[in-house]
Amino acid sequence: MVHLQPLPGTPFHRGVGVEQILATAVESARALRDGGASGCLVQTVDRVYAPGEETDPARIAALSLIVRAVVEATGPGFEVGVQLMRTAARASLAVAKVAGGSFVRVSALVGATMTASGLVQADPLGVMEYRSKINAWDVKIIADVASMHYQWFGGGKDVGEVAQSARQAGADAVAVGAPDESETLDLIARVRAAAPHLPIILAGYTHHGNAAQLLAADAGADGAFVGTCLESEGWGSAIDVEKVKTYMQLIGDAP
Repeated sequence: MVHLQPLPGTPFHRGVGVEQILATAVESARALRDGGASGCLVQTVDRVYAPGEETDPARIAALSLIVRAVVEATGPGFEVGVQLMRTAARASLAVAKVAGGSFVRVSALVGATMTASGLVQADPLGVMEYRSKINAWDVKIIADVASMHYQWFGGGKDVGEVAQSARQAGADAVAVGAPDESETLDLIARVRAAAPHLPIILAGYTHHGNAAQLLAADAGADGAFVGTCLESEGWGSAIDVEKVKTYMQLIGDAP
């Protein structure tokens, strides 16, 4: 994860300019690359969000500059993802396509989820129509199906069913995660049973103490979005390359 400070066009963009946000993002992305990670997700963290697709043009412009700088700084072979929170999937696709990103993360591709910002309702048809319009089929979509950002509104639908729906709607992979490791492994198992060939990414809650278990070859996920445990001074600070190296070593030693 490359967490960004609040961007222009949002209420809490105060005191930290775009140039500084960009420089920190580039530094963090390079640390991830040098530490052995295969890519990064550049994520806006603007504190308050609209529950729909709308987002300020200044925010999109700033993120495009940042993502392009990250792509250029890390070079070929390093995957760079985009996520305009809360659920600006079209804008995320646009930034990734124009700035050279390779994937987006979408909090709500199918169904709906209740958040602090209100009810977030998915629009898979609209997202896929826009993906086609800008010819962004080369930009992969990772859809949250059970995570801190998404829970099927109203309950009653197994995570495997949600994953199948996301795949049907155009997702290339899904993201799952829970604070409890055993619950996360259960989510992974249920998605595997319902959609055996669909890649699964850990949607947070991973750290040096549980990485080997959650990414084990026999029952774990295929990859992970990793944030706080790699940051030098806690959430939102720059990535520490030595923490990345240690994390990657733990994964390499997993059975």
